[in-house]
Amino acid sequence: MEEAEVLQYVKSAAQAVGLPLDEARAAAVAQHFARTFGIAKLLEQAPLAPEHELAEIYQSAPFPAEDPS
Repeated sequence: MEEAEVLQYVKSAAQAVGLPLDEARAAAVAQHFARTFGIAKLLEQAPLAPEHELAEIYQSAPFPAEDPS
């Protein structure tokens, strides 16, 4: 994605969900989004096999029985 495309995407997405963004904030969000997009592209290229994904060891935290407060 080009820088202008990322900025336009951020502005369009913000407008779609009713999130007011000024130009400076939109530019900052676009910068972070572009960085994250770049990281994701690199990860997609990593040669990982299904056995490298250890999802079976994930266990969510237990739901608290009582409110601690």
